[in-house]
Amino acid sequence: MYTIIPICDELRKDVVDFISDNWGSPIIVSKGKVHFADILEGYVAVENGEIDGVITYSIENGECEIVSLDSLVENQGIGSNLINKVIEKAKENKCRRVWLITTNDNTKAIRYYQKRGFYMKEIHINAIQRSRKLKPQIPLYGFDNIPILHEIEFEKII
Repeated sequence: MYTIIPICDELRKDVVDFISDNWGSPIIVSKGKVHFADILEGYVAVENGEIDGVITYSIENGECEIVSLDSLVENQGIGSNLINKVIEKAKENKCRRVWLITTNDNTKAIRYYQKRGFYMKEIHINAIQRSRKLKPQIPLYGFDNIPILHEIEFEKII
């Protein structure tokens, strides 16, 4: 059984490596903002000393952005429990909403977030072109060979 713990100094290098492996580099771009994995707050799901999942977030101006969410083990509740920890943190910080970005090719994530009570707020047309200027590692094609073009913003009002 996994345990969810906050990202701490002892885990930071492993978290940065985990994000780099899953995101192509230690930076993540959303809505034109660059996030650095080595300074993001978040939680990890750990089992037997191994990281099975990571969520990172950023709180600014009364809003909490989920910057990244990755789980190596599906259908075990890791992603949902990580999201719930961030929502708890957002409530503690009196945030009015939790929001996130996914891309148009990630149909699995689009379904996933809607099932967890997030609503599609906005589609940022051709936003990925701008993001590639900040992070050239973003591939041209994603899941199911769909061109990665747009950012889809989801939110949950809390």
